[in-house]
Amino acid sequence: MGKSVLLLHSHLPLVRHPEYESFLEERWLFEAISETYLPLLRMMQRLEADSVPFELAMSFSPTLSFMLQDEFLLERYNGYLENNIELAEKELARTNGDPRQHRLAKMYHERYRSDLTDLNETYERNILKGFDYFAKRGHVEVLATAATHAFLPNFRNYPETVRVQVELGIECHRRNFGTHPRGFWLPECGYYEGLEEILANAGVDYFVSAAHGVLFGDPSPANGTYAPVMTPEGVSAFPRDVYTATWVWSSEQGYPADPVYRDFYRDIGYDLALDYVRPHIHSDGIRIDTGFKYHAITGQTDDKELYDPEAADARAREHARDFYHRQREHVGRLSEVLPSEPIITSPFDTELFGHWWFEGPTWLEELFRVAASDRQDRTSPTLEMTTPGRYLREFGAAEEVRPTFSSWGSRGYAEVWLDGSNDWVYRHVHQAIERMGELVARFPDEGGLKERALNQAAREVLLGMASDWPFIMNAQTVVPYATRRVKEHLLNFTHVYDALSQRNMGTEWLTALEKKHPIFSSLNYRRMKLASIETLKDLIR
Repeated sequence: MGKSVLLLHSHLPLVRHPEYESFLEERWLFEAISETYLPLLRMMQRLEADSVPFELAMSFSPTLSFMLQDEFLLERYNGYLENNIELAEKELARTNGDPRQHRLAKMYHERYRSDLTDLNETYERNILKGFDYFAKRGHVEVLATAATHAFLPNFRNYPETVRVQVELGIECHRRNFGTHPRGFWLPECGYYEGLEEILANAGVDYFVSAAHGVLFGDPSPANGTYAPVMTPEGVSAFPRDVYTATWVWSSEQGYPADPVYRDFYRDIGYDLALDYVRPHIHSDGIRIDTGFKYHAITGQTDDKELYDPEAADARAREHARDFYHRQREHVGRLSEVLPSEPIITSPFDTELFGHWWFEGPTWLEELFRVAASDRQDRTSPTLEMTTPGRYLREFGAAEEVRPTFSSWGSRGYAEVWLDGSNDWVYRHVHQAIERMGELVARFPDEGGLKERALNQAAREVLLGMASDWPFIMNAQTVVPYATRRVKEHLLNFTHVYDALSQRNMGTEWLTALEKKHPIFSSLNYRRMKLASIETLKDLIR
C-alpha cells in the first residue's frame, strides 16, 4: 500500500480599498470565492452527505483568512454577486434563441444565486467558517503560513523578523481554527538552512519542501522524494513530488489543458458590445473578465467551440480516475525498490481548482470517491489518501536530512522574487525592517497614540514584505499596482518614523490608516526588535 497527500495552499494578498467606491483588484477575492472556495465547500458537503471519507491538507494565509471574514469586503462581494445575477438575467434573455448558450447562461445564473445564499445564509458572511467546520470534522488538516506570505529566504539576514512572520501566522491560525497547527506552509516552498530552527521553536512539526531541497540535502535521502525526512532540529520536511504533480499542474501537458474544458481567457466582457457589458465591467469602461465564459479551450485557435458542461464534467471524472490509478501504479513500482512504504506529496495552489481550472472541484470530488471505493477492494494494491500530520503520527519521518536552499518557483530558487524587475524592492524593505528595529530600541515602552503609531509601523513593514508584489513584477501583469503597494507601505512606515522623530504624530491620519489596514489588530510593535539594533539603546541614552 502507498500513501498520497493532497495539499491545497490558499493565499491572496490583502487588497482592501475603502477609500474608493469600488476597486478593480478587489475582484481577485470575489472571483476566488465564487470560482474556488464556495465550490470546494459544496464539494465537501456532497462528500459528507454521501458518507464518502476524505482527507486533505489546506493552508490559509492570514491575509486571505482575514478577507474571507471581513464585513467590508464581503459586503462588496455581495454587491459583486448582485451585479453578476443582473448580468445573468440579461444573458438569459439575450441567449433565449440559442439553446447551447442559454443553458450556460442558466448555469451561471444558478451559481451566482447559490453564492449569494451561501454568503448570507449558510456562512453568515464568514466563508472561513465553512472550512473550520470540515477541519473540526477531521476532513481537512489546516496548516499555518507566514503572516503576509513573505518569501522568507530573501529576509534570512533578519531572523527576528522572519520569526515574527512565522509566529504571527501561527497566532492567526489559532484564532481562526482554535488549534495549534502541526504543519507550516513555507510561502512558495521557500526554504533556507536555519529556518527549521525558527519553526521548531514555534512548535511546528512539519513543512513542505521543493523536491530538490531534499534531494540535494545532506545526506541525500534513500527514499528520494517519497518519504518525509527529519531535519536535525526535529522538524519534518515533506518533499513535493514533481513527477505526478505535472499531470495536474502543467498548463500544456496536464489535465487542465484538455480541449473540452472551459477556456479561462474567453469572456463576454471582451466578446460582447461595450454598451451591453458596460454596467458590469470597470466603471471607467475598461473591459475586464465578467466570469461569463461560454467557450471551451478547443486548441491553439481563436475559433473556439462552445463549452459543453456535461462533456467537461465527464472528462474531469475520467481524469480523476486516471490520476488515482497512475499514482497507485507509481507507488506499486516504488514499493519494489524503496526501503519504506512510499508517500506522494502533491501540493497545489488552491485557486487552480475552480478559478484557473473550472472543472477542478469536480476532479477533486471524483478523486476522493475513487479512493474511497478502491479502499474497499483489498484484492489490488491500494493507494490511501492521507494528511501529513496523520502520516507522521503513524510512521514518523524516514531519516535525518538537512535540506538545502530551494523554492517551488521557476528554476527552483529565488529568481522569481529577486531579479532585475523587482530587486529594487528589497533595499527599501530591508531598510524599513532595520528602522523598525531602531524604533523599538528608541521607544521600548510606549502607550496611547505613540503605541498605536508604532504598531501601525510594524504592520506596514510586514505588509511590505509580501511575496505577491515582487511576483507580479516578475510576471509583468499588474505591475503598476504592485509597485504602488510596495511604495505605499514604505511611505506609510516612513511617515510614522518621521512623525515620531519629530513628535508630531497626527491622530486623524493614523486612524484612517488603521481603518484601511485593520489586519493583525493585536500586533505588538515590540516584537519587531532586532538584536543588531540593541546597541543603539546605549547610544541613544
